[in-house]
Amino acid sequence: MTDAEKRTPKRWYDDACGTALALELVGERWSMLIVRELMYGPRRFGELKASLPGISANVLTQRLESLEEAAILIRRRLPAPANVQVYDLTAWGRESETAIMALGKWATRSPLHDPSAFMSGASLMMSMRTLLVPGRMGDLAFALGLRLGADHFSAEVGGDRIEVSRGHAGQPDLTIEAEQALPILAFLYGKMPPEPMEADGRLRIGGDRALAARFAALFELPAKI
Repeated sequence: MTDAEKRTPKRWYDDACGTALALELVGERWSMLIVRELMYGPRRFGELKASLPGISANVLTQRLESLEEAAILIRRRLPAPANVQVYDLTAWGRESETAIMALGKWATRSPLHDPSAFMSGASLMMSMRTLLVPGRMGDLAFALGLRLGADHFSAEVGGDRIEVSRGHAGQPDLTIEAEQALPILAFLYGKMPPEPMEADGRLRIGGDRALAARFAALFELPAKI
């Protein structure tokens, strides 16, 4: 086998459609979820595994290699003092967010969608970007800090957009914290009052309460089929 043959991935479909090629690039089990986890910043191998319950170390290694060969992600080493290897999306890999968001929004209309299942921090942030109702934001603009378990995110809310990056927010106007996603989902999408969840420790909201209410009003789940 030549080097060129080794670098050419096995084709699943004899089809010139871009959708067929997209499935070959990210259609294997776990591949698209790995891309989702890297969407807002680089991750170490162990962090990826922790965010994807059920994936084995061997399968994760295989998928990372395939995505790297497809130029969707790269491996790099963080500078000192961290000095650890991380995986990060290429600029082209990051362009897939729009397609992943659209596919996710379409799928949530299914009666099979289970909002009580595990949700990672990256998935939660992507869901907010996906389910934001255009036009509802108005002149609202603020900095958000969100923590889900060990994952920290910083978001700039304004201009009918939510821009997300990994890491601690500097001086957020509003903070939302929980150990599991369900209380945050109940507050943002289920429109549940936060006080009972705060009282039993499942949810913590810091900052302007009126701002928190305005933020929750920005989102709406699509109707089921």
